[in-house]
Amino acid sequence: MDEVARYNVERWKALAQANAVFTRPYLDLDEDSARKCLDPQRRLGEVAGQDVLCLAAGGGQQSVAFALLGANVTVVDISEAQLRRDAEAASHYNVNLNLLQGDMRDLSRFGEDSFDIMWHPYSLNFVPDARVVFREVARVLRVGGIYHFTCANPFLIGLGGKDWSGDGYVLRLPYVDGAEITYQDESWIYGDENPDEPIRKCKEYRHTLSTLVNGLIEQGFLVLNLSEQNYGTPDFEAEPGTPEHLTSIAPPWLIFWATYRPNILRK
Repeated sequence: MDEVARYNVERWKALAQANAVFTRPYLDLDEDSARKCLDPQRRLGEVAGQDVLCLAAGGGQQSVAFALLGANVTVVDISEAQLRRDAEAASHYNVNLNLLQGDMRDLSRFGEDSFDIMWHPYSLNFVPDARVVFREVARVLRVGGIYHFTCANPFLIGLGGKDWSGDGYVLRLPYVDGAEITYQDESWIYGDENPDEPIRKCKEYRHTLSTLVNGLIEQGFLVLNLSEQNYGTPDFEAEPGTPEHLTSIAPPWLIFWATYRPNILRK
C-alpha cells in the first residue's frame, strides 16, 4: 500500500466516523427510487442479471440500488469502514453484495471481460493518474459495456466559498495534470452534523480535461455523454460563498458515460 492509498484509508475512516454524507447508506429505496437514483435519464436500460462493479463506491448507496434492480453487484473500495456500510445496507434489504477491499488502480483479482457495467462515483481524483484506472477498467469491462464515472471539473477543483473575492471566485492553482491539491471540506459534506475533531484535509489530484478524454480514447472507450453537475440548486441570488452561489457560477463535477468499443476505435 503506497502513501496515496494510506491517506485515503485514514481519511475515509474519519469521514465514516463523522457520518459524512457520502458514508450514509440509502435505507429507504424501492425499485423506482433506486432507478431514479442511478439512472434518471434511463440510459442503462434493464440491469437485472447484469454483472456490475461499483468501483471505489463503498458506503451502501449505489451498490444496494443496483441490487434492488436485480443486478449481480460487486463493490471494490479501499475503506473497510465504507464496506461495512454496504454490508449494513445489504442486510437491511436482504440482498447479496460481493464486498472486496482494494485499490481502484489494481483490479488484477478479476479476469478480463468480467463486468457489463462499471459504476464509479466521485473518487477518481483521489489518485494521481487517471490513465491507470482507465486501463484497469477497460481490461475487466466487456465489449459494449458501460463505464459511468463522476469526477472533479478539472478547471475548478479545490475552488470553494473561501475563494470569493467580492467580484468572483478566484482561480489560484496551476492547471497541471496530476497536481496535488489539498483543501478543507465544505460544511455541506457533514450535513447537519459537525465532526467532534477536524478531519484531515481532502487530498485530491487534478486530471485535466485532455487527460480524461484522451485517456478514455486510448483504452477504447467511446464517450456517450458528458454533463456538468451542481450541488443542489444553483442560485445566483444566494449569499456569495455558499455552495448554491458557487455552483451557479462554477459547476464542480463532471459526469461521463462511456462504452467500451475497442474494435471501432482501433481499426
